[in-house]
Amino acid sequence: MAERENPTSHSYFSQRLRLHYLDWGNDGAPDMLLIHGVHDHCHSWDWLAQPLRDEFHVVAPDLRGHGDSEWTLGSPYSYLEYVQDIAQLVRQQRLDPVTVVAHSLGGTIASIYAGTFPESVARLVIIEGVGLYPMDAGAPGKRLREWIDANYSLAARVPRRYPSLEDAYHRMQETNPHLSPDQARHLTIHGSNLNEDGTYTWKFDNYTRTPRPYDIPNGDLVALWQRIECPVLIVNSRQGYPHRIGHDDTLRHFANVTLKEVDDAGHWTHHDQLDECIAVIESFVGESLS
Repeated sequence: MAERENPTSHSYFSQRLRLHYLDWGNDGAPDMLLIHGVHDHCHSWDWLAQPLRDEFHVVAPDLRGHGDSEWTLGSPYSYLEYVQDIAQLVRQQRLDPVTVVAHSLGGTIASIYAGTFPESVARLVIIEGVGLYPMDAGAPGKRLREWIDANYSLAARVPRRYPSLEDAYHRMQETNPHLSPDQARHLTIHGSNLNEDGTYTWKFDNYTRTPRPYDIPNGDLVALWQRIECPVLIVNSRQGYPHRIGHDDTLRHFANVTLKEVDDAGHWTHHDQLDECIAVIESFVGESLS
């Protein structure tokens, strides 16, 4: 059994940023890393981490610009920086070989990390990971101007302030109507800051909204997926988002992959169908998680 019921909070540094992570204990067990998606935070995994911690040493970071990690100033939020942060955490905490469970943007980050350091990942679970969006190969000037204009707009944008925690909670429910009231309240409490004037704002940096004009090209992303050596489980929702990893004939780029589709779930499969998510992960890793 695990050593404690609640996680402890820790910090580490990557590229001079102070980043935050939760450690769920059970240090002698195999290591597991949980990587959240854009505008989420490490506490998005709390329900999944509870059963997983009995068989794994579970670590859940806040990505830069999210949760209780510092924001990036003067540089974009690209895949490269996120992967650097994950590599630093794995190296510093000696987590490899690690089982990675990741959602949405986190799924793409995890797949890039696993392709860059295939020896460091024992198993990879990708939940609704961002896949191969159609790319505009031309008009670089147009892309760059749109990126610069987006940054201008964000510079003038004031983060929305909610009069009360209850108002922020209702906004969370609107964003994902699949959430139960308890889930929405939990995510709101951990995902918002109380401002000096008594209002609430979300913790994530608004600049995470800026579209990146350049990042890892689709061809390079495919080449990295082809380098992954560990077994891969892809969990997608039938009512989820388009262009996920596992869509668009992308399964063929993975050497050892299983696809599981979950019904009656939106993009946050691990919230909307928690028990089924736990069951498919349990089957995949071959461990008892109860």
